[in-house]
Amino acid sequence: MAQATDKRLILLITCMAAFLTPFLGSSINIALPSVGQEFSADPIMLGWVAMGFLLSAAIFVVPFGRIADIYGRRMVFIAGLCIVVVSSLFCSISSSLLMLVVSRVVEGFGSAMLFGTSIAILTSAFPAKERGKVLGINVAVVYSGLSLGPFLGGIITQYAGWRSIYGLTMVYSLLIALLALWKLNDEWRCAETEPFDYAGCVLYGAMLFALMYGLSLMPDMDGAYWLVAGLLGLVLFIWWDMRHKNPVIKLRMFRNNVTFTFSNMAALINYSATFAVSFLLSLYLQNIKGFEPQMAGFILVAAPVVQALFSPMTGRLSDRVEPRIVASAGMGLCIVGLALFAFLTPDTPLALVIAGLMLLGLGFALFSSPNTNAIMSSVDKCDYGVASGMVSTMRLIGQMVSLGIAMLTFSVIMGRAELTPGQNDVLMSSIRVAFIIFAFLCVAGMFASMARGNLRKETVQVTAVVPQSK
Repeated sequence: MAQATDKRLILLITCMAAFLTPFLGSSINIALPSVGQEFSADPIMLGWVAMGFLLSAAIFVVPFGRIADIYGRRMVFIAGLCIVVVSSLFCSISSSLLMLVVSRVVEGFGSAMLFGTSIAILTSAFPAKERGKVLGINVAVVYSGLSLGPFLGGIITQYAGWRSIYGLTMVYSLLIALLALWKLNDEWRCAETEPFDYAGCVLYGAMLFALMYGLSLMPDMDGAYWLVAGLLGLVLFIWWDMRHKNPVIKLRMFRNNVTFTFSNMAALINYSATFAVSFLLSLYLQNIKGFEPQMAGFILVAAPVVQALFSPMTGRLSDRVEPRIVASAGMGLCIVGLALFAFLTPDTPLALVIAGLMLLGLGFALFSSPNTNAIMSSVDKCDYGVASGMVSTMRLIGQMVSLGIAMLTFSVIMGRAELTPGQNDVLMSSIRVAFIIFAFLCVAGMFASMARGNLRKETVQVTAVVPQSK
């Protein structure tokens, strides 16, 4: 009975943390027009309020997953919560857009510690037969954060100002940190004798920064230079990782594990195609449809509410049905939802927008939990931290690529003009083009999802080989 109680506490604490960061991301998306008005910012600069957080988190999430494997997942988890507390305070008192972006970067640094440990802690604490269920609950909480983010963020922004979002986040993060210090006792470390790859960590971070920063500067030539530097850095990083005994990422896991490789690729493409949906629709609903932030947030809640409702069920389903089939079906629904949004006009009925969001939400639910289950179930327990970090890295890089595509579309079609009523036609064109690109991306993601192979077949083969080796 004591063991069951301990597992429930672990699930509670990790789910509380899982709610935190998506709430931050989705609530600030609905507040971006208000932030833009206060600091007189254009859409590209506003994009960096979200991008700064994601870039920082993406750079550090895998290194912190590796550090957690070596030194302890509990320690890294609690340290991340403390950093989020402090950075949220600075976000709430930002006196300029630059201060807000820098504070968001620090917040991303702290969140990377949570991303790289929470799923690993869950996977370590629960047996394989319960893994799909608890990961489904975790994903449901993530999308509860996404669903409440626009709704509560819109209310808070309208009545208390966007700064209050960060004030409440600070208090909530402090509560989780205190609860984790009190109730979490195990460090869940497995690779404590292995050295940490500092050089690989630096190469990885520099490569990611160059690629993402270059994407944000396109179509200017400076952006092309940064992209080339990032690609060269990628080649150098792969060369280093493949030759290091204990690398920060272990790219060998991709070479030798088809399920792990294609599941991560599917996750990357899915997030690249879907994350900017709330950003684009927030601009559409407020700047083109003329809704207040509260109403826009209430509309955007449709997709994550559907996902939160169905994710636990799809998680349990992936314990019984091959994850490849469930996840690929979800990707197919995402294609249909994105294609619908590619035909948006200022006169599109609100009911059609909500229906498209609900369709996307169901697609997310069918894809996310089974895909995460496939990734975590395809690796050894000593690599849970790296695998957990990789799950989050695919999500974060995908989110950055998604925002980067949206920002690039704005840059090409709108330039750096501020959002004014006179810009509505070009804003509408930018939104439609972005959704067309995202729909085609999702088609590629569906092929990656189908190519991962059957997880259960591979697991049975491995199990059959083990007794023979004895």
